[in-house]
Amino acid sequence: MADADTPSVVDLDAKFDQFDDHWAPRIVATYNDNEVRLAKAAGDFQWHKHDETDELFLVISGRLTIEFRDCKETLSPGQMIVVPRGVEHRPRANEGEVRMLIIDPKNTANTGNHATATQAVKL
Repeated sequence: MADADTPSVVDLDAKFDQFDDHWAPRIVATYNDNEVRLAKAAGDFQWHKHDETDELFLVISGRLTIEFRDCKETLSPGQMIVVPRGVEHRPRANEGEVRMLIIDPKNTANTGNHATATQAVKL
């Protein structure tokens, strides 16, 4: 058994298998003051922004579109995008479920400035 100072491998597939709900990120690791989160997505999320931090999305499976007020970007597996702080955006899963990895600072709500903001849950 590893102690707190010994690194351990995180099996992303095994972690994804532990939950089924969409748009509810799960914390699978932390480093410095950041949380590595996994999320499953289906359909549209809501428009929101993060005033204090950038947000990184890395698509593991499926296709994810990030809509911005003036354009949109579609990501395939193995592609990522960093949404700059203060930029309003809406993630949308295309054609079924998306599995993604998100990196945010600790305790960042998944919907940033939106009234329905929730905190990620640790797996």
